[in-house]
Amino acid sequence: MDIAALKERARQHVDSGDFAAELATMVGYRTVSSDLEQAPAVRAYLEEILRPALEGLGCVVEVHENPDLRGGPIIVGQRIESPQLPTVLCYGHADVVTGQEGLWREGLDPWTLTIEGERWYGRGSADNKGQHLTNITALRFLLEEHGSLGFNLTYLIESSEEIGSPGLPEFAATHRDLLRADVLIGSDGPRLDAATPTLFLGARGGLGIILDVDLRPGLYHSGNWGGALRNPATTLAGAISAIVDGHGRIQIPGLLPPEVPTAVREALANVAMGTTPGDPAIDPTWGQPELTPAERVYAWNTLEVIALDAGDPARAVGAIPGRARAHLQLRYVAGTDLTKAHEHLTEHLAAHGYPMVKVTLTGTYPASRTPLDDPWVTWARQTLEEAWAGPIAVLPNIGGGLPNHVFTDILALPTLWLPHSYPGCRQHGPDEHLLASIPREGIPLAAALFHEIAEKPTPNAN
Repeated sequence: MDIAALKERARQHVDSGDFAAELATMVGYRTVSSDLEQAPAVRAYLEEILRPALEGLGCVVEVHENPDLRGGPIIVGQRIESPQLPTVLCYGHADVVTGQEGLWREGLDPWTLTIEGERWYGRGSADNKGQHLTNITALRFLLEEHGSLGFNLTYLIESSEEIGSPGLPEFAATHRDLLRADVLIGSDGPRLDAATPTLFLGARGGLGIILDVDLRPGLYHSGNWGGALRNPATTLAGAISAIVDGHGRIQIPGLLPPEVPTAVREALANVAMGTTPGDPAIDPTWGQPELTPAERVYAWNTLEVIALDAGDPARAVGAIPGRARAHLQLRYVAGTDLTKAHEHLTEHLAAHGYPMVKVTLTGTYPASRTPLDDPWVTWARQTLEEAWAGPIAVLPNIGGGLPNHVFTDILALPTLWLPHSYPGCRQHGPDEHLLASIPREGIPLAAALFHEIAEKPTPNAN
């Protein structure tokens, strides 16, 4: 494969507007998985956009109903060239978070792709429509050049990732034969930064923690009753600080992982965060003091307060509230044992004088990752660095959550994630955008990875 020619073709495809035109159509579908009213749009996206795209790759395509009523349909395209060839399972997701209309910068609309120089704004442009379009384009280029892929392809795109992928584990367990493969190549989440091609191998898990202090109905005058009534907001603040201190350090040993493995520490030794213009400044005093910022995000657990509620901040009055609530989120790495998380929390709070705080746990994805020494990881790194003509970042996992465990734990696959986005893309918020430079680079990188599966011996994962 002539990588220089492939890079030039990808550049022309992006700069000509062809890629953007296809992405604009995709962005126009309001595939919000958290909004049941958008279920027809989700199904239409699968049938009108993804089915023809996968059939264009020579796939036999079927849309499957989700075994979980909370989840949307799952589309699977399959191209079998020979039983003797390796099989690649690809993953993406069709759904997006809510559009947050009215909160975007003036001139931007979440459902219209707006191009401003290198930034292409629109909901799903980065998460995940632009990402699966990048991989589909890479596969198209290979087919057009060679007439075949040289491997078998199974492409799975779900429509419920943004609500925790309900039903995907059950679907995978039921359809093991359909999804049987040698390796997963997925694209989601961000690169390390805008300029650094990245390979990551899994994801941190997520555990939601709700703290409730519900002491009495109604409000009481803070002058007449202050000093006699326990304040639930003050109690909640104290309870939070007993769990995670004011410098972001978790105070409960049972919520922490084992020590950072040597291989993980070595992989992160030269990883720098916050290097893209516009990134927030890294706070060196936040979190576990003996760890680097990269180790805190990719190799350790973090507990963040994501919402607080007490009284009415918009119309504050001189009164003691009757209740207070906080939402916290524990992001945790593989190897963390959370089987007794509720017990650890309630016992710790009681020991610190807060037995009145009720703890409720909610879950998202469990933590999982492919080992750094897996032969597929070595192979993928070498392939990508040859195509890039320089070093890439290899991360043990990303800081966020993905259904990686479905592929590692249920399908027993090594997982290689090649993300086509960057941390500053504003995913999940107003002004989400894709940088045009990333598909310019991502198309040839993905094509190189796919091409080498056909051309060179690959590790035998099975």
